[in-house]
Amino acid sequence: MTNLLKQWNQLSLVKRIIIGLIIGIILAIIVPDAAKPIGIFGSLFVGGLKSVAPILVFFLVMSAISQHKSGQKTNMKSIIVLYLLGTFLAGLVAVIASFMFPVSLTLGAGVENVSPPGGVSEVLKALLMNIVSNPITALSNANYIGILAWALLLGFALKSAPETTKTMISNFSDALSQVVRWVISFAPLGIMGLVFDTIATNGIQSLLNYGKLLLVLVGCMAFMALVVNPLITFVMIRQNPYPLVLKCLKDSGITAFFTRSSAANIPVNMTLCEELGLDKDTYSVSIPLGATINMAGAAITISVLTLAAVNTIGIKVDMGTALILSILSAVSACGASGVAGGSLLLIPLACSLFGIPNDVAMQVVGVGFVVGVIQDSCETALNSSTDALFTAVAEFAQWRKEGKEIAITKE
Repeated sequence: MTNLLKQWNQLSLVKRIIIGLIIGIILAIIVPDAAKPIGIFGSLFVGGLKSVAPILVFFLVMSAISQHKSGQKTNMKSIIVLYLLGTFLAGLVAVIASFMFPVSLTLGAGVENVSPPGGVSEVLKALLMNIVSNPITALSNANYIGILAWALLLGFALKSAPETTKTMISNFSDALSQVVRWVISFAPLGIMGLVFDTIATNGIQSLLNYGKLLLVLVGCMAFMALVVNPLITFVMIRQNPYPLVLKCLKDSGITAFFTRSSAANIPVNMTLCEELGLDKDTYSVSIPLGATINMAGAAITISVLTLAAVNTIGIKVDMGTALILSILSAVSACGASGVAGGSLLLIPLACSLFGIPNDVAMQVVGVGFVVGVIQDSCETALNSSTDALFTAVAEFAQWRKEGKEIAITKE
């Protein structure tokens, strides 16, 4: 038994996750009732990530800002530009794909007990209110905009504090990072539980009726991940982008696919950035920020489902309006919450651009929840892996300018 555990621990985390994934699928298909208790591993894993992520972000950002020296370079401007550019391009890709492969829906009864935002102004107001949220409330509700705001303020206020105080904050940050490593080491069990629960609860057959819609959604996300993002990466670092792109998809995207939460995947991305040798002062801010505003997958979901509703009703859309939809979906996506299904509630907002009644828009949201088993997993994998990718790209671009070698660490 000891030798077996030793051999298990010698495997890379990704290999262990794949083994857990396969076991989860087999158990869900063969003995779903008998193996039902293993579903708790998935809930525990996601719960562990979600519980440690807010306080980790708070201390990491506060420590990074308080110890930042004047004149020290960061790449936050480049990262934010990349986040916004990627989200807009994702919405544009989704619009073009929807014109090339139009999808119609079979709409039935409305969805109950779901309250979409009333407009762009409401989304922006919610974001601003999150900034001024009580810090204790922000931590308990995992409000990352509020957490970032308070961490930044306290970090700046502590810049003139004694070194002993800064060291204490840094020690807390390091201790929380170690807790995260312990939680992530249980990823294989967590993934096994998550995939088992998904297949056992929803079944694979439930997705067949929405095949074309899923193909467009997943196709757009795959195009962003494997074509557009590598192009952006190549322009920035001027070398083969795929080693970095594939590493981010493997180390961040796989976990995000199953947790279906950008917020829960923050610790995973932090670990990935550390492995890539990135500046902690930068990624400790950019990763939680990306979980909030870098929402390429959400922009795709909003655009594709909105245009599917447009096609179903028979509304004619010109390219000018479609371009406006790309911008609107990008802005709306930045307001999508970092939890499973967060982007779906913003579909009525985009539908209002075409005068689609709210009751019809809510039926589209219902369709989104049906395909959400695959759609939301792929969306989160794209969103979260791109957080790490663009953070690395911005820093590697700076390294290129300084003549430093860019090397991607391989397992």
